[in-house]
Order: sequence, then structure tokens, then C-alpha cells
Amino acid sequence: MIISPCISICKTDPKTGYCYGCGRNNEEKKIWKLEDTSDEWKKENIKEIKSRLNGWQLESFEESYTYKIENGISLYKKELNKK
Repeated sequence: MIISPCISICKTDPKTGYCYGCGRNNEEKKIWKLEDTSDEWKKENIKEIKSRLNGWQLESFEESYTYKIENGISLYKKELNKK
């Protein structure tokens, strides 16, 4: 099973249509939720997402997504739970 790349920073850039947190567009977000979406498509989409991000945004995504895979929760949600 491939974990969703959503890292709970859900704001869409009005110019590009990509989410500031995960780098997906609305269509890709819908495809991720479909039962018949293959793991292969998801793996390729994650590669595509990473190619859209750069600098601090890519570093932040990588750190939070890795944390989510390992712990089942994004870094953002972890911080919210502390409050």
C-alpha cells in the first residue's frame, strides 16, 4: 500500500493549481482516492510531485512524508497534537 502524499498543508497555489504541501493538483487528489488506482500510478505520481517541488518546499515535503510513512501521521498533525 502506498501512503497518500498529503502532509496536511492543504492550500492550493492559484497560479499553478498545485497544493503548497503535497504538490498535487485537484485531479490527482481525486485519483488517489479511487479504489482502483494502482500502486504503480501512485509511485509515478509521487515522482512527478517531487519534480514539481524544489528547495525548502521539497525538503519539507520529503521530511514530513517520510515521517508520515514511518509514524502514520504528518509532522504538521504531530505538532497540532502537542497543543
